[in-house]
Amino acid sequence: MKPSLEDTLSLMRDLRARCDWDAAQTHESLRPYLIEEAYEVDDAIRGGDDAKLREELGDLLLQVLFHSVLAEERGAFTMHDVADTFITKMKARHPHLYGDGVKQPWEQMKASRRASIVDGLPADLPALHRAFRLQDRAAGVGFDWPNVDGPLEKVDEELGEVRAELASTRDDAPNREQLQAELGDLLFAVVNLCRKADVHPALALDAANVKFARRFSAVERLAAERGLVVGQATLGELDAIWDEVKRDETAV
Repeated sequence: MKPSLEDTLSLMRDLRARCDWDAAQTHESLRPYLIEEAYEVDDAIRGGDDAKLREELGDLLLQVLFHSVLAEERGAFTMHDVADTFITKMKARHPHLYGDGVKQPWEQMKASRRASIVDGLPADLPALHRAFRLQDRAAGVGFDWPNVDGPLEKVDEELGEVRAELASTRDDAPNREQLQAELGDLLFAVVNLCRKADVHPALALDAANVKFARRFSAVERLAAERGLVVGQATLGELDAIWDEVKRDETAV
């Protein structure tokens, strides 16, 4: 007989009772582990490793069980309350499937329950994802372009302002605060373009990071084979190898 979620909950309670480390933990002390486990699940998904994904999902489940048992001990709520909240929320999100409601975008449904688009949005979300969620929530209350044309024009506009800021300080030390503001506006506009193009900016940037790391590793390898030291080679030499690596990838 395969173990059930109730079995995992019983094991968690037993660990709290008999393991010194588990007994010493609190909601606060577990915060770093929750974030770490979420990233490890993400790594397993990125790597396409089902065995690893299964293992990491178990570690993430541990965190859910841990916090639920801690809350149970405090008399705040139980794992069954968590499950009940989950079921209630999922059914409310799909009124056309679990009732006689009309299908509508989730952000529009939630907007009517919020005083502001920032309500309930964690302050510590990675900046790229937070920008995406802020824009998504704003779109939920009607503050949005109808297609990608508006965001494209906004990217061009913000890039022009960055160019102007850099040009105005070409002969002097740049105004870092103003330049940071203009670059921030440009990044925010690019995130919005991604959103309207139905591409998550965090996934797009992650793929770009992987591609750059792969290509530059190839540059380092080829440079070493040709007797070049990367830290001492000229930009022209490295750029030529970079173009070669790109051509080889495209030809495959």
